[in-house]
Amino acid sequence: MTADNPVRWEADGDVLVITIDNPPVNALRLAVRQGIIAAVDALEADGSLVGAIVTGEGRAFIAGADITEFGKPPMDPNLNDAVYKIERAAKPIVAAINGVALGGGLEVALGCHARIAHPKARVGVPEVHLGILPGAGGTQRLPRVAGVEAALDMTTTGKHVPAPKAHSMGVVDGVDEDCVGAAKAKARELAAAGSWPVIAQMPNPAVPDGFFDTARAQIEKKARGQMSPILCLEAIKAATELPFADGMDKERDLFMEGVTSDQSRGLIHAFFGEREVAKIPGLDPEAKPRDVQTAAVIGAGTMGGGIAMCFANAGIPVTVLEQTQEALDKGLGVCRKNYENTAKKGRLTMEQVEQRMDLFTGTTDINDLADVDIVIEAVFENMDVKKDIFTKLDAVCKEGCVLATNTSTLDINQIASVTKRPQDVIGMHFFSPANVMRLLENVRGDATADDVILTAMNMGKRLGKVSVLVGVCDGFVGNRILHEYIRWASILLEDGCLPEQIDKVWTDFGMPMGPFAMSDLAGLDVGYRIRKEQEATRSSNVRYVHIADKVVEMGRLGQKTGGGFFDYIDGSRVPVPNADVTALVLAESERKGIERREFSDDEILNALTDLMTNEGAKILEEGIAMRPVDVDITYIFGYGYPAYRGGPMHRADAVGLAETLDRIKARYEETGDHSWKPAALLEQLVAEGRTFAEWSKARAA
Repeated sequence: MTADNPVRWEADGDVLVITIDNPPVNALRLAVRQGIIAAVDALEADGSLVGAIVTGEGRAFIAGADITEFGKPPMDPNLNDAVYKIERAAKPIVAAINGVALGGGLEVALGCHARIAHPKARVGVPEVHLGILPGAGGTQRLPRVAGVEAALDMTTTGKHVPAPKAHSMGVVDGVDEDCVGAAKAKARELAAAGSWPVIAQMPNPAVPDGFFDTARAQIEKKARGQMSPILCLEAIKAATELPFADGMDKERDLFMEGVTSDQSRGLIHAFFGEREVAKIPGLDPEAKPRDVQTAAVIGAGTMGGGIAMCFANAGIPVTVLEQTQEALDKGLGVCRKNYENTAKKGRLTMEQVEQRMDLFTGTTDINDLADVDIVIEAVFENMDVKKDIFTKLDAVCKEGCVLATNTSTLDINQIASVTKRPQDVIGMHFFSPANVMRLLENVRGDATADDVILTAMNMGKRLGKVSVLVGVCDGFVGNRILHEYIRWASILLEDGCLPEQIDKVWTDFGMPMGPFAMSDLAGLDVGYRIRKEQEATRSSNVRYVHIADKVVEMGRLGQKTGGGFFDYIDGSRVPVPNADVTALVLAESERKGIERREFSDDEILNALTDLMTNEGAKILEEGIAMRPVDVDITYIFGYGYPAYRGGPMHRADAVGLAETLDRIKARYEETGDHSWKPAALLEQLVAEGRTFAEWSKARAA
């Protein structure tokens, strides 16, 4: 085996052992596909051989396509050629699935005449996450062995299925610790029988009447506008209706529809972006993450408890500090209840619940944090309170301890200024609920040391988060943009919209909820307190909308009181328009002498997305975010921005920066509002005929 020949084969008696050896995950690059075909040719040319097995070197069988080939012209032989070569071989070939078999890897296995998996192996077809579908027979072969319902679930969710479950589904024929030995035995057994199963020759799987109509409705609801799950459904439907060859043609047509779509480009951008944001240019190449074996969290409320659970989930002992024993007991009780609810759903055992709770230590004495390696403050969003805590931490914590704050808006440099070690201070902004949301917005201060930055980024990875490094400003990246488009959504209320119209536009776009339902979920009283604190210093030149304040003054604080901008009936999270709020909106327009007008859905969407683009461009030119992809990933993983749209900056490139800038300029001329002042970077890129992506690539060169 060489780098150019990553497939080796050798005879073990009368069975040829074909091994894919293309580190790190045996991806199906061109040379692998060529090697598979050459190996089958060798099998058929050697009269002493009765059959063959295919397995992988290392921890993977075949983990799918080679991502380095994404976006490049296809080269023959394609994957279908390799799968057909296996399937149509004159001798039986058995897959020994030693590790993950994903995407094209599972399709190769399905082309084999039997499949034996290691107990720890996993199989799946995750192509849906790239805006495509399995394009080498996965949608045609999988339903023939697993049934339509299981195949539909696997293809539309991209979930990985453990080997034992795959066996019960019929995807693999056996599970064995010695999967290679068992596969050899199976190959000999099939050869001796003189015949072997070929999935392509199996009959069309049957489904009950109306199955696909029901399935489509369910998938469309979950997909929120993403097309690839529907493409998967259509391909699997073809497997039930068409001869295999015609089904393959249908699969190919649907695959091409997906791969050439803007959605696929957006998802591929998000796929690579998730990996790109982990790379931090400009750091000392000698810097290493600090060793973190123990952690502490200050505050046992919603955020603090969730953050503590993140550490426990990662197997890291965590000390939780509260002011009173009552608050501590309540917070730890909520953590236990969350774990027990997870256990009730079958995702944890009670033994695992106890193991995780054993990692918690509760205290009301800050001196108990003296020896921890990292401490994260997660108390009320007040600068004086946070400064007091960091003053105490500076006195108590050992040298080298990372001092982190979970602030979502406040100045990290001010917090660090009360310590004698500002180099050890960093922002680690978790998103609520912290034990669920994947984004970790790490905020470096002016003095934050490189090894502390690396520690925070590495810690995010250990906790299962997607970490993005940003700079200091009000709201950092995510909340700074959020505040802008929520503010303008409120202005749209005064000018002619209603909450339900704006929220519907946002959810139709693919967001999990609109700005007003999101505000209800967060609690309207939180923003109300902040706005009242800012009242004395608020500029008279900034248009201020009082609607949210008056909703709070009506006693409507959001979901927690059963109503905010919307009603939530009988504890439901489904927003229902409220007549009193509608009347309030209309009355506020009248009070200010605003003549309300109708807004089209496109006007609303453009207003919100253009603001995101403009503010994102300002964030980039200020250096708060290093790259456009950092903004995109922040919004995808922190705010539910639809990944298939690639994030706000990627989408702006796709829509067209010149068109976007024209709308921004028009609104600025119309309103004079500071939010619409065009970002200098956006104007520069349009003048140069470049995109955000091109600008970023040039800066990285």
